[in-house]
Amino acid sequence: MTVPRLLAATTLTASLVLVPVSADAAVDYRPGSAGAGDPYFPKMGNGGYDVRHYGLRLEYAPAAKHLTGTATITAIALQNLSRFNLDLHGLTVQSVRVGGKAAKWKRSGFQELTVTPAKGLRLGERFTVTVRYSGHPDKIADQPLGTSGWITTSDGAVALNQPFGAASWFPVNDTPKDKATYTFAVTVPKNLTALANGDFVSRKVKGGKAVHRWRMRQPMSSELSMVAIGDYEVLRTRSGGLQSVTAFDSALAASKKQLQTYDKKTRTVLKWQSKLFGPYPFTSTGGIVDKLDVGYSLETQARPVHDWNTSGQNPPDDLVVHELAHQWFGDSVTPAKWRDIWLNEGFATYTEWLWSERNGERTAEQRFRGAYSAGPGADVWKGVLGDPGRDHIFDNLVYQRGAMTVHALRKELGDDVFFRLVRAWLASYRGKTVSTRQFHAFAEKFSGKQLDALFKKWVYTAGKPQL
Repeated sequence: MTVPRLLAATTLTASLVLVPVSADAAVDYRPGSAGAGDPYFPKMGNGGYDVRHYGLRLEYAPAAKHLTGTATITAIALQNLSRFNLDLHGLTVQSVRVGGKAAKWKRSGFQELTVTPAKGLRLGERFTVTVRYSGHPDKIADQPLGTSGWITTSDGAVALNQPFGAASWFPVNDTPKDKATYTFAVTVPKNLTALANGDFVSRKVKGGKAVHRWRMRQPMSSELSMVAIGDYEVLRTRSGGLQSVTAFDSALAASKKQLQTYDKKTRTVLKWQSKLFGPYPFTSTGGIVDKLDVGYSLETQARPVHDWNTSGQNPPDDLVVHELAHQWFGDSVTPAKWRDIWLNEGFATYTEWLWSERNGERTAEQRFRGAYSAGPGADVWKGVLGDPGRDHIFDNLVYQRGAMTVHALRKELGDDVFFRLVRAWLASYRGKTVSTRQFHAFAEKFSGKQLDALFKKWVYTAGKPQL
């Protein structure tokens, strides 16, 4: 995510096995936890299973602001499950089926959907959950963390989920550590366009409606999923096997040339970043610009979204560079817990510094010195980078101190070792979730240097570090 700043997910395979009642009765079935264990958001996510795929069929009527959905979720039981939870906020559930059979369900709390299948699920069992639901999805506002979820626009809607908006429009295991693949089939009035993550598959008109299909083939955390519905000017291009989809809200009166300029900028930045960080981790790219009034751009996987009110009609280089850097840092390699978000934002911000250096503008060292010059009472020094607290995950501390920490590591290791380390880190954990402790250990092992002092000073201690 980019926010205004003061300074300027091995596939398991299992079959459904019919077990005699006498043997099944001896199994110790227990409920999955109603939370994923993140101290910042203890009720987000759920335990007892691992989602492998979300198949989402959505139909949206913009005039009525009404959503009808069917989510087919494929998962693996991580324990002998008597029941399990999904996250779903606000919408009305019509039915829930597990393995094709009707299941009991109940709602509780802010977003808990508790599902009890007709029979227990055995450890390692692959199962499907189908939830039919409908209603008027809504955004979720949190004063320190901004607005996320289903955000209505003048002609449609855009779903932005960071940190907890996914449950506003589909049933989900809403934790960054449970990555899955996705397919989307979105039905809208035929005069509108429906965009989503990943590869464009097809558009088929049925009467006055059109079904738009998309596929995200690589694992994705729920906070990075996205749907955008509206009257868009769209440019689709393909180069070197990489599909690019660029879309501007038609109300912005974007010309074809502007779309081409944005598409070219995206490809230029990705080509440069691929040299720094290794192969681009996805099969599609692009970007979406719309009027959203959320005050940020977001690194939705493979296709970032920019709020026109923040980025302008043509997003500037630093925003494009930042959100595309997130495709490696945050989207491909994702912190399992929110306290480690500096691994996303610090590296993405530092990539802006590298872009400046690449273009003959201020060097990364000059950017570092400028950020470091903030007085000891400045916000950038308030809090602990490696554990900033729930309400501070999008603070200047995470972005600017995060970037300064990356630069301090570069200076400690030297350019050759530093950039090889970054590429090795991204290659080793591609499609996986990570922690600060893992990065610390990886950096030490790769470089052969003891880095405890550096991490203690920059990551684990509050206040302005001494140089």
